[in-house]
Amino acid sequence: MIVIAHVSDIHIDAGERATARTRAVLRHLEELPYDLAAVLVSGDVADHGAPAEYDRARELLTGRHPLVVCPGNHDDRAAFRAGLGPLLHEDGDPAPTAPVDQVLRGDGFVLAVCDSSIPGEDDGRLADGTLERLDRVLTGTPHDTPVLVAFHHPPVPLHTPYVDGIRQSGEERLAALAARHPHLTAFLAGHAHTAAATTFAGRPLLVAPGVVSTLRLPWEHPGPDGPHVHLDAPPGIAFHILGDDGRLTTHYRTVPVD
Repeated sequence: MIVIAHVSDIHIDAGERATARTRAVLRHLEELPYDLAAVLVSGDVADHGAPAEYDRARELLTGRHPLVVCPGNHDDRAAFRAGLGPLLHEDGDPAPTAPVDQVLRGDGFVLAVCDSSIPGEDDGRLADGTLERLDRVLTGTPHDTPVLVAFHHPPVPLHTPYVDGIRQSGEERLAALAARHPHLTAFLAGHAHTAAATTFAGRPLLVAPGVVSTLRLPWEHPGPDGPHVHLDAPPGIAFHILGDDGRLTTHYRTVPVD
């Protein structure tokens, strides 16, 4: 059994709130009586892309489980690389402003993490070079080995207008790539600050809950002007399990904050 913990949107800043929530989540994972195959942090590691935010994030994210962390729309690629370099598994151009594409090859699975951020913009899109690298990873992975593909921006609307306007575009290119590789098992994303499960390109698309906050859905807040963000809901984790039969199951958990 392969277990991958998936958290997202920790938004580390100069304050203590995001740090305390992130520390609680990572402590929960550290104290599990089981060795996880990986911990995935799917973007928006920093709130303002500042070097000091990444220094703090590196201390929080360093632990006993293998870690993969990718940028989101709040992150700065150069500062992300400079601050989190020892934690990265880069599989592409390491230039400061190039997409931060990574691959973790585990025992019985591959986690391919794609940078969907666009420098200076909130929107998401996978660069052509990122898709080419992902194609090579999939081609070079045996067809009996499941590949999970992760990024920050979901490539489909999630019925959350507050974030759907800045989702991943150009998704038809990713769908065409998926059609060529049947061992691409699932897509994992963040960005939406809400636990969600849907499909894309005939695969599960599993969205991690937010750590720093939870997004209220349209039927949960009073009108188009919000409040959209729930700051008091506890941070969450998704646990993705690949069973010995190849079936993927996801469980969602919340974590209390002291």
